[in-house]
Formats: sequence, C-alpha cells, structure tokens
Amino acid sequence: MQFDLENLPDIVQQAAGYALQGWDLGRSWLLSPAAWMQFALLVAAYLVAVLVARRVRPALTRVLEPPEDQRGLIAILRRFVLSLAPLLLPLLAYMFTGIGESVVRSMFDSGAVIAFGKRVFLFLAARILVRQIIREPFLKLLGTYVLLPLAVLYMFGLLDVVSARLTETTIGLGNIRFSLMSLVRGAIAGSLLFWLGRWSNDQSSAFIGRQQQMRPATRELAIKAAEITIFGVAFILLMNIMGINLSTLAVLGGAIGVGLGFGLQKIASNFISGVILLLEGQATVGDYVELDGGEAGTIVKMTARAAILETFDGRWIVVPNEDFITTRVVNYSDSGSANRYEAPFSVSYDTDINKVPEIIEQAVAKLPFVLQEPDGPDCELRGFGDSGVDFAVEFWVNGIDDGRNKFTPKVLFAVWNALKDNDIEIPYPHRVIELKGGLPGSET
Repeated sequence: MQFDLENLPDIVQQAAGYALQGWDLGRSWLLSPAAWMQFALLVAAYLVAVLVARRVRPALTRVLEPPEDQRGLIAILRRFVLSLAPLLLPLLAYMFTGIGESVVRSMFDSGAVIAFGKRVFLFLAARILVRQIIREPFLKLLGTYVLLPLAVLYMFGLLDVVSARLTETTIGLGNIRFSLMSLVRGAIAGSLLFWLGRWSNDQSSAFIGRQQQMRPATRELAIKAAEITIFGVAFILLMNIMGINLSTLAVLGGAIGVGLGFGLQKIASNFISGVILLLEGQATVGDYVELDGGEAGTIVKMTARAAILETFDGRWIVVPNEDFITTRVVNYSDSGSANRYEAPFSVSYDTDINKVPEIIEQAVAKLPFVLQEPDGPDCELRGFGDSGVDFAVEFWVNGIDDGRNKFTPKVLFAVWNALKDNDIEIPYPHRVIELKGGLPGSET
C-alpha cells in the first residue's frame, strides 16, 4: 500500500506510519503458523482462567467475607481484599498467558502475539479496577483519564515512544528547566500525593480530636502541626518526583518573602497570632467570647487564619486571629467556668422590705442550675424607684445565659411565684393628674 503523505502535517504522517506498521504486523500474524499457535494459547489461557476463577472466587468469598457486625482493622482488610475479586479473571489469564509465552518462545523463538495478549489482559484488569472497584470520586476520575489511557498506550506498545517524546520536549521558566514528562509525572504524582495528604490529614485530625486527655488548645495545635507536616512532606516529594532542585526555588522563595512583607503581612500576622492562641490557650474551641468590635459567640473552629464564632441564632462569624491578640477579648466560659448573673425586680412601698432578701434567696436557691459555690444567691437592695423599691438577685451558674440556657427567665419566674406566695405586691407605674380650672365644659 503506497500513499503520498509528503504534503500532510508531520503528525498525520507519523500516525499513518504507525497505521501501516500495524497493518503489516497484522498481515504477518495472519500468515504465520507460530502466530496461530499463540492465538490458540491465548484462547486456551483465557478459558482456563474462567474455569479457575469460577471455582476459586466462591471459596475466597467464604474465607474472606467477615460478619456484618465486625468493624475492626482485620475486618476492614478482609473486605478490601474481597473487593478486589473482580480482578481475579484477568490476572489469572495474564498468569496463564505468561506460562504459554515461555513455551512458545522456546519452540518458535517468537512471542509477539502472546505478548500483545498479555498486555490486553492487563488493560482489562485496569478497566475493571476503574469501573468496578474504585469508589472514591477523585481516584475514579484519575483512573479514567490517566490510568486507562496509559494502559491503552502500553497495550499497543506506544508507551515508550510517547514517553521518549515527552522527555525530549523541555520547557524553561526562568532558571528552571523541566521536560513535559516531568510535568505530566508531577501532575499525576501531585494529584495522588495531595489526595493522600488530605486523607491523612483527616485521619490524623480525627485521631487527635479523640484524645480527650489533651487540652483543647493543645489538640488544635497538634492538628495544625500535623497538617503543616503532611503537606510540607508532600510538597518536597513532589519537587523530587518532578526533578526540580529545591535550590533553584531560592528566587521564588525571595519573592514570597517580599510578598509576605507587603501584600501578605496580614495573612502572616493572623497565622502567627493563631499559633500564639493555640500555645497560650487563652481562647479555644468551646469558649464563649465577646470582642471589642461587638462580635460574640462560641468558638466552634480555629483555623490558621481565623477563628469561627457561632452565635446563638446559628450564624457563623469569621474573626481574624489577630483581633484576639490586639484587642480586648472577654471570655465568659473558659472551658466551663461559672458565671454570675442578676435578675432585677421591684416591690411595692407597702412591703416590709427586710423580709424580701430571705424570701427571694431561698426561692432561687431551690433552682437546680443555681450554684452554691463560689457564692449562693444574693438579693440586694438597689434603690427606691418612682413606683416601687428596686431589688436584684445575683446568682452563679455554669454556662452562658443565652442560647440553649435561659437562666434569668427561670429565676424571674421563681421570684414572681415567691412574691405571690408571700402576698408581696409587684408595683406598676402610677400617675397623678392634676387639672387646674376644672374640666372643660363643666359647671362649677
């Protein structure tokens, strides 16, 4: 077959050349008795693999499948191995084909057909792995667009050719030069490394979070240290895989330093402030805080840049870590310490006010959430108002008087009931109106 390809682009000429080579190879296989025997061995190896897989797979299922209620490490490993059972058929076919290849090469000194068959079985194994076994969305995406194309290139014997072409093509970026092969290898390895880093970070964060014997601030600091370590190691490994000498990043590091000094100084300040907060533990997850700017809420998360406060109406407020260092912060909870509140009320001027403190203190002391330490309920005279005598009862509780805990309303209910039980009147405003000259239209 002769074609005039001189006027076509180079890539078309190369593709046509590979197609012609494939045509010649296929025609030679059809006319070769050795190729026929290799085809027969491929079919026989596949049929034997099917028979063996049908017998072995049920036995493996009986041995490896753990009871449904088991959740230990051994059970997880057994389920993982069992999930790889669909690979049994193509791998057995690959193994039996390899045995047949050694026989054919000893007889005919040729094994191109059967070697191609082995690569086909490996492609089928990769296809089953991506479509049936991998469940993680990111890994499935990586397998679809990276593993399967590589398996196709390997199956047709083009992997070395493509790899050599990518290695020969280099790209320069300043004083850094790297090949397209390094870029592709870095993209694949970087995706895997940072996915693995994210998974490892989630596992380490969950493990550290379960260590209740550690202070909350210490746990948060350990989580941040583990995160920085994991992704730092991933970055260094990625640079080595791509073949980039870390010393060549000195210019980039200097640029980053200048950026930190100007545009990124707030980010650096917030990061350092977050480390100080975690080390000192003055405010940590679970504390109810109020800042000078008016922000108030429970700290639900502390990141490298900011703390997240949750208000009692369910909103989240992101407060930069620097604000905890440079402004005044009122910490109401501090890991569950007691807080004092007061409930104001008034009684009529006709009341014997000497009896009021004892009545109110006894009523409030009966409430289950009111503490006797560091001090019990204390009813104090506050002043003489326009309509009655003003009192306030002070009480200590564990928690914040808002959100889930409504302490003051319950105390006021107790005060109301105690005053009513003792026939003490709660005043309301009275106004005296004096009319000079009589009512309009009336006769004197």
